[in-house]
Amino acid sequence: MAGAKPHLIVFANEKGGTGKSTTAVHSAVALTVAGKRVAAIDLDTRQRTLGRYLENRAATSRRLGIELPIPVAETFDPAKGEDLSAMLARLGEGADVVVVDTPGRDDPYSREAMLAADTLVTPINDSFVDLDLIGQVDPETYKVKRPSFYAELVWNSRTQRAKTTGASVDWVLLRNRLQYVEAKNMRRVGKALEELAKRVGFRVIPGLGERVIYRELFPSGLTLLDLQQLGNVGISHIAARQELREMIAAFALPGEAAESRAAAE
Repeated sequence: MAGAKPHLIVFANEKGGTGKSTTAVHSAVALTVAGKRVAAIDLDTRQRTLGRYLENRAATSRRLGIELPIPVAETFDPAKGEDLSAMLARLGEGADVVVVDTPGRDDPYSREAMLAADTLVTPINDSFVDLDLIGQVDPETYKVKRPSFYAELVWNSRTQRAKTTGASVDWVLLRNRLQYVEAKNMRRVGKALEELAKRVGFRVIPGLGERVIYRELFPSGLTLLDLQQLGNVGISHIAARQELREMIAAFALPGEAAESRAAAE
């Protein structure tokens, strides 16, 4: 994946609370652990979840005196006068992958990042509330009536990029917080997603389950990949690492299949 142009992965969803930043951080760290040169950009200048997570990680590394793989990271601030395209070019120089975390709202810089993305990842919780962002569902039959505004936004961005650069965008819909017990609602959401995927052109992959461990790791900036090194691995942690392993592999990044499996081991 090394070369003049890094692979740009953009995590975007206009709805908050979908695990977007958690997924972005774990992806960036997993790729760094795999030996990739990774840069990360936080577009949310207010919450700065990704930026703060990695700052906490650096602080933990110093406090414990251990070496933790940390991506190069910056928070984009338009008030500082640098264009997003310039930041992408600057941080992307010498990088294999650039991971961008966007705010959970409509934002012009998020749209700019989506337009430049090679892989666009949209995490959603496994519910019809989150599904409504992508498509409207009939309340009686649970069949998809029409794509929603966000699906149209992504479609337009992909069409515009194809016309201007000839490049395609791999749109990945990430089902986060899947329940461990198969439920009727889960099956209905899954069928609706399959129908929408055919209509608007995204791939559906499993994301990260609903686990307390993800919320507990934020203050220390640690990830699931660090727990074995710290001697703190339980059965639930092993299962969570397997989720992460499968998620990274499902991104199907160029030349990444073998390395991403090793990154989570």
